Amino acid sequence: MRILTIILCMLFSGLVSAQPTGLQSLERFIAQAHNLQSDFTQISLDESGQAKQTSTGVFYLQQPGKFRWNYKQPYAQQIVSKEGEVWFYDADLEQVIIKKIDSSIGDTPALLLSGSVKLAEKYTITQHAQDGDVLWLKLTPKNTESSFKYILIGLKKGVLYGMELSDNFGQLTQIIFSNMTTPDTLDESLFEFVAPEGTDVFEG
Repeated sequence: MRILTIILCMLFSGLVSAQPTGLQSLERFIAQAHNLQSDFTQISLDESGQAKQTSTGVFYLQQPGKFRWNYKQPYAQQIVSKEGEVWFYDADLEQVIIKKIDSSIGDTPALLLSGSVKLAEKYTITQHAQDGDVLWLKLTPKNTESSFKYILIGLKKGVLYGMELSDNFGQLTQIIFSNMTTPDTLDESLFEFVAPEGTDVFEG
């Protein structure tokens, strides 16, 4: 009986150790998400936790380093990245701002998923909470000059569910993804941006 108990304990401990950690689950998802498309809802909160604005749109990602946020409501905006540059386009203002990807914008949500960031090198990663079948991980930047205090990433059964970003200006942004797919290919034109005629272009 004692031998049987020891064997069962050994087997059980082996099963427990075989379970992936939160970081491993996140890294596994990123490694498999070569192409990604998803609807999203983004909520901006004030310091008291009240919703200031809710936006919806479609998110596209292609590794390495290409992404596109198409905001549809309440304002038409686009954020497009390719080859180390990001275009921020506001249709109502008829202007686009072009920025190089550097340390100031290197911790944007899409870049975390782009496969070009070594998460364990840039962030201290801890398990934040288990909310039903959603595991929330907390990423705290190791760089004290980061624009974010922390980033939460939620995984639902190993698949990206949501993100929460707290910046150094007291703003909190929550993003929930839905209808996520990982197609074999995405149209390359999604990651090209051509400013409409009459658009003011600024480089920062």
